[in-house]
Amino acid sequence: MTTGLPELNFPHRHILGIEGMTREEINFLLDLSDSYVAQNRRVDKKSALLRGRTLINVFFENSTRTRTSFELAGKRLGADVINMSVSTSAIKKGETMIDTAMTLNAMGPDVLVVRHPHSGAVQLLAEKVTCSVINAGDGSHEHPTQALLDALTIRRRRGALDGLLVAICGDILHSRVARSNIQLLNIMGARVRLIAPRTLLPAEAGRLGAEIHHDIRKGLEGCDIIMMLRLQTERMHGSFVPSIREYFHFYGLDHEKLSCAKPDALVMHPGPMNRGVEIDSELADDIDRSVISEQVEMGVAVRMACLDTLTRDLPANRSLDEGEPTR
Repeated sequence: MTTGLPELNFPHRHILGIEGMTREEINFLLDLSDSYVAQNRRVDKKSALLRGRTLINVFFENSTRTRTSFELAGKRLGADVINMSVSTSAIKKGETMIDTAMTLNAMGPDVLVVRHPHSGAVQLLAEKVTCSVINAGDGSHEHPTQALLDALTIRRRRGALDGLLVAICGDILHSRVARSNIQLLNIMGARVRLIAPRTLLPAEAGRLGAEIHHDIRKGLEGCDIIMMLRLQTERMHGSFVPSIREYFHFYGLDHEKLSCAKPDALVMHPGPMNRGVEIDSELADDIDRSVISEQVEMGVAVRMACLDTLTRDLPANRSLDEGEPTR
């Protein structure tokens, strides 16, 4: 490494979730990500750090931002990057996910980046391969690199996360982004508020380590950061909101509702945005309050840091028996 950063013995073979990470490990990843922000702003953005390494993106769910971000991250570090098209893969012919994982593992990749619609599926896959696995989102469970890039965005704007009051607003029930962010923010010393109608909160919401609010104006009082979440209609089976119009009226963020927060509060959204549903279009484009574009930029740097960390001193033939520290 040429970043000049202190070395950390990162004990995890995979990055499957924020759960199980320490404050020191998170700070290490954020510090390393900071160095890659600088690299990505140069004219020549590529290095040869991962020359000879192979990254395979395996997305069982459609994705534009996350898959492209991982692809860019791998290529900027000099890795060979392959995007596997699940829609035309053997899975569509009846092959199980585990058989697909074993087939890919036999090809000798260094890292698999996996997104899957079912919670826990990426963990199961990781137990069957000898390479490292990064969870790019599994069902409603976790999306660790999204939480890391959100944290990096906040830290670069506010200097630290400790002591900040962060509101997460919208479809908490179906959001892996919310779960990873709640865990990370609690670990890093921030206070978390969840703002949502009762129908969009999980049954265990009271045990997540966050305040619960159903009134957005009350919930935004004194907040430093507001994270808006997309209504995940593709995961909804039944009626969770009366109508899109009514949802925006009560929970969609606009300048009027934002005025309840601190005067310099920042607005975030993991994307893709539904303008006029969870956030007003004018506010989404407000360069003084919205950091949504910065989140996208930070995503590439965070994923470079994760790839760098997991491939350090990677043995040529790692045994499954070596295992992964308990998460």
